[in-house]
Amino acid sequence: MFTGIVEEVGVVAKISDKAMTVQASKITADLKLGDSIAVNGACLTAIDFSRSEFSVDLSPETMRRTSLGQLSAGGPVNLERALSASDRMGGHIVQGHVDGTGRVMSTKQEGDSIIFRIRVPKRLYRYIVEKGFVAVDGISLTVVKRGASSFTLAVIPYTLKNTNLAALSVGDRVNLEADILANYVESLLDR
Repeated sequence: MFTGIVEEVGVVAKISDKAMTVQASKITADLKLGDSIAVNGACLTAIDFSRSEFSVDLSPETMRRTSLGQLSAGGPVNLERALSASDRMGGHIVQGHVDGTGRVMSTKQEGDSIIFRIRVPKRLYRYIVEKGFVAVDGISLTVVKRGASSFTLAVIPYTLKNTNLAALSVGDRVNLEADILANYVESLLDR
């Protein structure tokens, strides 16, 4: 389980359709083989590491369901270690199980914040709630407004500086994870 509070922005050292190596320093400080790491919101398993980088396997399912396949060497990625029982629970409950991808439709300055408009796949739209939470590339964010097929986020300067959001451009794909509680409620009501 994760919180959606990014600990470090790493840099992709190399990537293929089967594995990825990420340069990082904070994440690797107490890393152990088999630990879970959220990389742009996708929960992945550390299969190798050193003081300055770690590697993960990428399954075909991960490549189909996430935007990790669009990454290239040198690109920034959001990193978060799994939550430990003694940690503070900032952010929201994030599983690292990407529900699908959205696309950045627009960005605009509003005061000190940047407003991102993200197109959401039709099957995920019902889980987007104004003032609710959504994880975008693993970042716990609050939905400002829900549109016909999109939602907007107001990203403060701290979040912009400490995540990969500043590197996004219009048209880029982002990983989306909806609130798990909404998924469970829907599943229970369907029964």
